[in-house]
Amino acid sequence: MSSASRITATRILGLDPGLRVTGFGVIDTLGQQMRYVASGCIKTRDGELPGRLKTLLDGVREVIDTYQPDQVAVEKVFVNVNPQSTLLLGQARGAVICGAVSCDLPVLEYTALQVKQAVVGHGKAHKEQVQHMVQRLLSLSDTPQADAADALACAICHAHGGMGLGALATAGMRRRGGRLVG
Repeated sequence: MSSASRITATRILGLDPGLRVTGFGVIDTLGQQMRYVASGCIKTRDGELPGRLKTLLDGVREVIDTYQPDQVAVEKVFVNVNPQSTLLLGQARGAVICGAVSCDLPVLEYTALQVKQAVVGHGKAHKEQVQHMVQRLLSLSDTPQADAADALACAICHAHGGMGLGALATAGMRRRGGRLVG
């Protein structure tokens, strides 16, 4: 049996949480190869917070039921200027994560910086750059919608062990106490 035949495919669901729109992206990985499976958005209607959170929870469960991922990668919350917005986004993330763990899936989290480094090669990339690189890395004919592209980028980041293209900038370096040293 060749080494290639022993490698099993892994299906990764990437999630970009938002209270109004949560992007999702599903890819299959086999070794270093990635294949696009699906992407889209879970949208909530304006209304009371509990109902919106339930929509997110149910939406994630439906995506998981449809695509049967092995692992889930979720973008971590960032702190923005408005504390209320940060709290609401944190609650949306909680609903999304609960949707995944209630299906007994492992959930790994990545910061926006890690995702951008893994996909574009630097952490200050703009949304359009992320969309373009996702399109190129997954050989898509069209540019994915922004929230779906961010979710696919999160899945790509996870597929590359959280490093991806960002690993090129740290090639030849080693870790000491959790930080890179030359």
